Amino acid sequence: MMQTVQLAVIDLDNTLYAADQGVFQRMDRRMTDFIMRTLDISEDAADTLRLQYWRQYGTTLRGLMLHHDVAPEPFLHDVHDIQADELLQPNLQLQQSLAQWDMRKVIHTNGTKEHAERIVQALGVQEYFSEIYDIRFQDYTPKPCKETLAKLLQHEGVAPHQALVLDDMEDNLAVAKELGTRTCWVSPEKPNRAWDCHLTRIEDCACLN
Repeated sequence: MMQTVQLAVIDLDNTLYAADQGVFQRMDRRMTDFIMRTLDISEDAADTLRLQYWRQYGTTLRGLMLHHDVAPEPFLHDVHDIQADELLQPNLQLQQSLAQWDMRKVIHTNGTKEHAERIVQALGVQEYFSEIYDIRFQDYTPKPCKETLAKLLQHEGVAPHQALVLDDMEDNLAVAKELGTRTCWVSPEKPNRAWDCHLTRIEDCACLN
């Protein structure tokens, strides 16, 4: 099925590792604390803004930049300072699957490159990824963004039909599908939309060869 695919564009958080391992919970907590300190508001108000901006713009950061003139780098450094190695362990099954998967692989994340590097090192899979495209590559514009994905594919030298996008967020996959890439939803839930494939866990990716 995937014979024509030359590049796998893989999301990081809640895709390369399971959502229940505590990474995002720590980041959410740090985001709320950052908003409380920066805007001088209550915890409840900060948490409401965190969710509101994430839903509206794709990242909380985007809303803070647009509505509160928050500088991105202090936010990114603070939020991603979570000691991922305390939460994640080397994933042998994922290592074996990625090693068998015969295509070039990159990470595309709304987080930072430094955060992604810590995650892949904790999982023991850093050697399988040729590049990490982070929020800075997107000029702080988060996924879903068709222009950013098109720029990534151009940078990698592949046409959309030669790429497969794997993500836990269906909105991100919708943009990828609109651009013309293959799509794979990574989620334990059953898909409600017509993606090219569905993985319950990213560890099963070798089966897409």
